[in-house]
Amino acid sequence: MRPSKNGKAVLIALALATVLTGAGSCDVSSTPGAAEGSTGAGSNTGTGGGSGAGKASLDTLTVAAASSMSGYSREKFTHWISQGNGCDTRDVVLKRDGKNVKATADCKITAGAWHSPYDDKDLTDPQALDIDHMVPLAAAWRSGAGKWTDDQRKDFANDLTRPQLFAVSLQSNRSKGDQDPSTWKPPNHAFWCTYATDWVTVKAYYKLSVTQAEKTALADMLATC
Repeated sequence: MRPSKNGKAVLIALALATVLTGAGSCDVSSTPGAAEGSTGAGSNTGTGGGSGAGKASLDTLTVAAASSMSGYSREKFTHWISQGNGCDTRDVVLKRDGKNVKATADCKITAGAWHSPYDDKDLTDPQALDIDHMVPLAAAWRSGAGKWTDDQRKDFANDLTRPQLFAVSLQSNRSKGDQDPSTWKPPNHAFWCTYATDWVTVKAYYKLSVTQAEKTALADMLATC
């Protein structure tokens, strides 16, 4: 039995109402990372949000020439310190950044799976990993940490709260050394947005300066967000 003309009109009206209702029902809050203000290893979403927040923070940083390295030594940034339960800071980062991580009773990491975001490599040997300081210790010294107390430098070197510590491949960490983004960037271009955002986050929190070349490089990396 075919619907009458009036019946057809009712069906069309109901269909339009359903389409219009569905068009406005997108739940933005359910998008992973949509409401998060910080990033971590592998968290680059490729959206423009990181660029805006990162650029705003970058513009608050003091631009200054690099300070002298006179008096610097890694020993002035005490690490890795105990984090309880037999674990030191390195152990905690390996557990945090890895999957299916296995450890002995005294927290020696024996197995697991890790992704090194700097060079986009998957690793299963904990000995093939370094814990990288996003802002290297020497880079921090050149930008203000030389004036800190020993306790402040210890906190910086073991910071598990800011995006400062990452489990990465030995090769990428050794390649980076103590360089800032003006002379070294992760070979994994897809990580540039996250890398620059995290670098700026750390420098802003610790009130460390940037050189003009460093700021320019960070701006270029943030443009990839």
